[in-house]
Formats: sequence, structure tokens, C-alpha cells
Amino acid sequence: MIVKFSTRAGALTMHGEAAVALLRAMGHSGSVPGAILAADLPAALASLRRSLEAQAAAPPPPPATEGVDENDEREQEPPVTLRMRALPLIDMIETAITRNSDLMWERG
Repeated sequence: MIVKFSTRAGALTMHGEAAVALLRAMGHSGSVPGAILAADLPAALASLRRSLEAQAAAPPPPPATEGVDENDEREQEPPVTLRMRALPLIDMIETAITRNSDLMWERG
């Protein structure tokens, strides 16, 4: 599933699993489609940031070693964390807050 976030300022497309995890971190149920009103975005953003900080403080899971070819460079790259995936959404929410815009999302 792909999730498309949108505000009056623009749109953002994200993989569904990451999108739902970020929605839940904002205190939302994670259901798609949905929306957060402009007045509620500052609290949602604060909740998202707290959740991401808590995840960053937790120890990372051990890397999978089963079936990994040591010569395969793709397997040696660091994983993209939820915190990294959240950066464009955080930027979008900050912009929406300054422009008093709602945040909406739907299946993309």
C-alpha cells in the first residue's frame, strides 16, 4: 500500500507500513484515509517527535546474518530508519502549521 499525505502546501507519498507507523506515533489510529485538523497538528507533531526520540534511544535490533552475502554491497548499507522516513512528513506538518492547513492522507 502507498499513502499520499497532502496539505494546502503540497503532497508527499510514502510506503504504507512507514506511513501507518508514523500516524500511530502522532496519536492517530493509523487508519487510511484520514485527516488531522490544523488546530490539532501541533500536538500531533509533538507526539511524533517524542515517539521518534524514544525509538532513537532504544538499542537497534541486531542485523540479520542469515542469507547475507558478504560481497553484496546492498546488504552492507545502513537501514533507513523510521526517523529518517519521518523527516519529509515532519517538514510538511511544520509548513501546514504555519499555513493553518489540515493534514490529510489517503491510499495513493
